[in-house]
Amino acid sequence: MPTMTLNINNGLHILTLTNDDNENTITLDVLNEYLAAFDRVEQYQGNTALLITCGHQKTFSTGINLVWLTAQTKQVRKEFLRTFDTVLYRLALLNAPTVVCINGNAYAGGAIIAAAADFKIMRSDRGRFCLPEVDINMSFPPVMADIIDLIPNKHALKHMTLMGTAYTGQECEALNIVDYIYPAEQLQDEAFTLAKKVASKDRKSYTAIRNSLRPNIARHGKKLGLI
Repeated sequence: MPTMTLNINNGLHILTLTNDDNENTITLDVLNEYLAAFDRVEQYQGNTALLITCGHQKTFSTGINLVWLTAQTKQVRKEFLRTFDTVLYRLALLNAPTVVCINGNAYAGGAIIAAAADFKIMRSDRGRFCLPEVDINMSFPPVMADIIDLIPNKHALKHMTLMGTAYTGQECEALNIVDYIYPAEQLQDEAFTLAKKVASKDRKSYTAIRNSLRPNIARHGKKLGLI
């Protein structure tokens, strides 16, 4: 059953997470849906941007579906982690601008996906941004570590990764974890407006500049078999 939909609106690619009942948790099938969406964006001719959003009232994504993951074989778990790395790499270096609309809680893998995007807009009155891996006995593999290192405020990043601190939307804006915050009734419109603005930039120039600023991400391409 699909867990997201991709539509084009006024030249924008809008990827809407729809697995509300499972809080948009991440499984191998979910990751493959992300990759299929990226394929469509990359094949699009002309300027565009990718906006990732969802309609859930309180949650963007609570990360990896650990119940699903622990039930898998070692081989499937290995495939899952490699595919997750591929999703993060491709999102961070996508050949189009990217915006994530965080409508509520972004935890663990959900926060890491958000961190890979160029711009982040978050709900001001509800939801938290958190990397709780230290409290669930998990660590960050190299690709994930380089993705979260894109968060510019290293003091806040230290507290998120080593203390498991969860930040509200207002705190995230103050700490430069996200770019903008808005109340729920304005959030989607403002995300669309921002995505339209970055979509107006020359796609080739924009992505060349953005990717040149992310050498630590690009270095993983060969190992992932993507270059």
